[in-house]
Amino acid sequence: MILREFTEGLGIVTLARTHKANSLTEDMLRQLCDVFDEAAARPDLRALILTGEGKVFSAGADLEEAKAGLALSPEWERLSSRVAALPCLTIAALNGTLAGGAFGMALACDIRLAVPEARFFYPVMRLGYLPQPSDPGRLAALVGPGRTKMVLMAGQKISAQEALVWGLVDRLVAPEDLMAEAKALTADVLTAKAAHVAGIKQMIS
Repeated sequence: MILREFTEGLGIVTLARTHKANSLTEDMLRQLCDVFDEAAARPDLRALILTGEGKVFSAGADLEEAKAGLALSPEWERLSSRVAALPCLTIAALNGTLAGGAFGMALACDIRLAVPEARFFYPVMRLGYLPQPSDPGRLAALVGPGRTKMVLMAGQKISAQEALVWGLVDRLVAPEDLMAEAKALTADVLTAKAAHVAGIKQMIS
């Protein structure tokens, strides 16, 4: 369900549960945390791409597990904090719609690419849950407080085109070119030393 590949300083992590729109179970959250812990322990890692299989990046929490309490699990925040703490360049290559708790790891990435068909929504108000603790601040840093309230409080579904204008995503890319574009953005860091990559990222943060 979670695919990973580490080659010559580049990591690729893929959500692979297409029959369930890449919705996340608690076991998958733990797997993802372990993968990002593994990534952080790799001294030569300079870039990591997070993506999904199929036409949806992730529908958020698995519906049945969400009803059983997954929506309140601390694993969501643990996961996004692992992504945010990585010293390498992190790119979310959003192959489709991003929803619910899956927002956390995408917001924690340094760069977000998306296909034009993607949609973005985080229906915590309607479902009666609080968002992950770090998500509102990260979202507001990208799009501002008013637009963050449109997503989290007014329950708006945002198109990829609107997300680009807002700054929620950094570039729209055709589906067939998404991974090639993500890899192209890693070209410079892959020629550098990991410490140099981490140093510039820390200066920006």
